[in-house]
Amino acid sequence: MSLGRRLLAETFGSLVLAAAVIGSGIMAQRLAAGNTAVALIANTGATVAVLAVLIAMLGQVSGAHFNPAVSLVQLLRGELRAIDALAYLPAQIAGCMLGAWLAHAMFELPLLQSGTHVRSGAAQWLSEGVATMGLIVVIVSCANAAAASWRVPAWIAAAYWFTASTSFANPAITVARALSDTFAGIRPADAPMFIAAQFAGALAGLVLARLLFAPAAQARSP
Repeated sequence: MSLGRRLLAETFGSLVLAAAVIGSGIMAQRLAAGNTAVALIANTGATVAVLAVLIAMLGQVSGAHFNPAVSLVQLLRGELRAIDALAYLPAQIAGCMLGAWLAHAMFELPLLQSGTHVRSGAAQWLSEGVATMGLIVVIVSCANAAAASWRVPAWIAAAYWFTASTSFANPAITVARALSDTFAGIRPADAPMFIAAQFAGALAGLVLARLLFAPAAQARSP
């Protein structure tokens, strides 16, 4: 598959994913009448549904990363060339930023915003590390896009609810959410620590995945 086609898939997938996360948050907040739990249920449902479709649809094109932390892990695993990983990163970030602006446009909000939702503290950072670590373990466990298309959304759905941060688990999505003063937003000042925790969690997830799955893979080798 050509690099150009893969970059288009990563940009498009990241755009749709960010638009779904932010747009469903806006819709949920408008309809939930102040009930945050109901709003989060709606936000979760839309996010995981779109993620499942995107992975199933684009997994065979680009690997359906939509996430710089995932691309880093795939680079370290030898599944992605360094030049491709460097190209994926701006495509993912640009796609997520465009998705945030698209969500704003669809709901007649100002395109350019800055998040004001405070998300800071050790519990939030730990949550992002755990969410991203689990995501990587799940991804490495998947033999193909068909498996990833349900395992990854299932993990994200669960992590929305059992982590204090509601599981961003994606540096590119974090950038996009910092550009949105909506239900899914994050204060820009809080984004760097989220991103650092996500990359740290991704590396921890890679180590854990190797411990869990490498012996089994070696045992099957002739």
